[in-house]
Amino acid sequence: MVVKPKIRNNICLTAHPEGCAQQVQEQIEYIRSNGPVGGPKSALIVGSSNGYGLAARIVSAFGSGANTLGIAYEKPGSEKRPGTAGWYNNLAFEKEARKAGIGAWSLNGDAFSDEMKTQTLSLIAEHIGAVDLLIYSIAAPRRIDAETGQIYSSALKPIGKPFSSKIVDMQGGEVSEITAEPATDEEIEHTVKVMGGEDWMKWIEVLVAAKALTPASVTVAFSYIGPSITAPIYRQGTIGKAKEDLEQTAFAINKKYGDRGVRAVVSINKALVTRASAVIPAVPLYISLLYRVMKRKGLHEGCIHQMYRLYRDFLYAENPKALDSHGRIRLDDWEMREDVQQEVLELWQAVNSQNVENLSDIEGFREEFLRHHGFGMKGVDYEGDVAV
Repeated sequence: MVVKPKIRNNICLTAHPEGCAQQVQEQIEYIRSNGPVGGPKSALIVGSSNGYGLAARIVSAFGSGANTLGIAYEKPGSEKRPGTAGWYNNLAFEKEARKAGIGAWSLNGDAFSDEMKTQTLSLIAEHIGAVDLLIYSIAAPRRIDAETGQIYSSALKPIGKPFSSKIVDMQGGEVSEITAEPATDEEIEHTVKVMGGEDWMKWIEVLVAAKALTPASVTVAFSYIGPSITAPIYRQGTIGKAKEDLEQTAFAINKKYGDRGVRAVVSINKALVTRASAVIPAVPLYISLLYRVMKRKGLHEGCIHQMYRLYRDFLYAENPKALDSHGRIRLDDWEMREDVQQEVLELWQAVNSQNVENLSDIEGFREEFLRHHGFGMKGVDYEGDVAV
């Protein structure tokens, strides 16, 4: 079929197989062109099909030759509709890894479930032996508790009082205002259950119990802080509570398993266009302004650049860069520079529907959003039939 982008409410409902393969290839070529990072010999990436998780898998494999096992929850294509972008990303990654003689295995299913953890342990035992890096990169809207069967759904809401903010329609460029009502206690609890650190800890527990982690292994989870502009809906909101829980889990893992050689750390990453960030109120407009400022200053990075820097400068450096006062890696250091944030704030105050195309890099936001779904890639025929 001929596959075109279909976007509703900042969500893309289609993905192009050949375009997804091309964007995976470009990330691989970036790593190859920048040289090895001396990273892991074997890596497990929980949440491996998009964004930071996919980039971490690429750096592991093509930056250090690591065998990788990726876990994701994606949908294959059918005769009537294409599959998800992550489905095609995983296929493309595995093809290129095997072509390079690098071991690559993938499991598709619910990472929160006991069944997926059991399957993972079996695959590690059969093909890898043990892993020395666990990347935890889950961005899920809901979770079924493996013990109780209860369904928890995350909410993107402020806490305590309503939050009013500018927002932008990604396609049309219209800037308007939205008010989000505060979350209930139940919504806060559910969001922490889905996006907090409880499942990260469970992965460590089962891996340690099965002796599937090597001595001196490291595990990394991703978080975000962000600016004052997005704080009420992000860091001070429900998702912020979940991120705080995730960060506290790193301390809990180190306390419980540090004497067994397990080191846990949280990486605070840069704001980037992802399927998740595109639907958070205020964030797409903030990112569009941030991109304009950071590109002009020569500071802009994508997921693959951030992950390369994570491995090279922090995880596997001979002299790693210092952590912050809370023991976190700060890959948002360029984003949060005072000069960058001051310029973004000034643009935020001035931006409206009439000047958004000039004051922001909304076009860059659109392009990167589409690239995540395999559209807008050079050398891909988007008018021709493609097998989905």
